[in-house]
Amino acid sequence: MSDQSKRRLKMWIRLLGVTRATENHLREHLRINHATTLPRFDVMAALWRRRDGVTMSELSRMLLVSNGNATAVVDRLEKDGFVARRPSETDRRTVYVALTDAGLQEFEGLAAGHEREVDRLFAEVSEADLDQLTDILKRMGGIA
Repeated sequence: MSDQSKRRLKMWIRLLGVTRATENHLREHLRINHATTLPRFDVMAALWRRRDGVTMSELSRMLLVSNGNATAVVDRLEKDGFVARRPSETDRRTVYVALTDAGLQEFEGLAAGHEREVDRLFAEVSEADLDQLTDILKRMGGIA
């Protein structure tokens, strides 16, 4: 292994560590401060981006989870009045899911708190650092 190869491996491990630590912190933040879970937040975020609704299969693909996992979260959100299901007009096997007005309001409050916490976590990252990191990550985005 070359020195550069070892440095790249260390960078990957560091990047993974920062990602995992941040995700764990945000998971706890959502649980403690908002009495919700990261999977619920992720489902609501996906539905917020697609206001017209998505099929359960599309939602699963967007979140990179199984249909069963997505269905379990959607079931709880529906029970809480934050999402609604509606059958397709053209295919009775297809069901669309979308945020309700209450879900939209709930998510926007969660998202604001989430953004504040992310901002707090990365407060030491300067504008120049952000530009540089963004550039680097965009270049790395072509890997997959």
